[in-house]
Amino acid sequence: MSGSASTKFQDHYAILNVDPKSDSESIQAAYTKLAERYSPDNFDTGDPEKFDQINLAFEVLSDPTLRKGFDQLKGVNQNDGPSKFSGEAFFDALKQATELRAAVLCILYDRRRTQPFKPSISIRHLEHMLKVTTEELNFALWYLKQRSLVVNDDKSSLQITVDGMDYLEKNQPSAKAVLSFMKDDAVTEKAADAPAVREPVLSVLNRVLAR
Repeated sequence: MSGSASTKFQDHYAILNVDPKSDSESIQAAYTKLAERYSPDNFDTGDPEKFDQINLAFEVLSDPTLRKGFDQLKGVNQNDGPSKFSGEAFFDALKQATELRAAVLCILYDRRRTQPFKPSISIRHLEHMLKVTTEELNFALWYLKQRSLVVNDDKSSLQITVDGMDYLEKNQPSAKAVLSFMKDDAVTEKAADAPAVREPVLSVLNRVLAR
């Protein structure tokens, strides 16, 4: 996927040319038709960049959880009444959003560091690792992509960029803040300390060595 496609907001409904109220069958039909047309294997109408956009759109819209999060981000089915400021809750959300973005960067940095030949992580994998809602994660990813700190690879998975690594190194978050977002099974367990040798055993060894 090209850089421009991976760092800009994508309207998945527009990409598949379907209505936001379309059911899953309509979305599947639209995807199948467009994927066949723009597949790189189609020598007449193939378009790799368009094909990647179509795959990303289908990945999101075919998953009820991801689709719900995208709908809320896009404003689908939201009331058009006058908006109101969130008050004190906004400032709590602002702090949380900053720390969540740092947590995402830490995960992707660690992935790049430990698996340099497979540095990408899917959005679904991130959701399983973090104690956040789909909406909160989508908001964080939108920002990170706009800043080109994170990009999608050719399979629509996420990976950190060099700019993202530089940003994290210059703005290192606290371990406490980052780990507060992590689910227990998403963090490598700390190696257990070796059991202490009991004093009687040490005494026996000393006597043997003294002979």
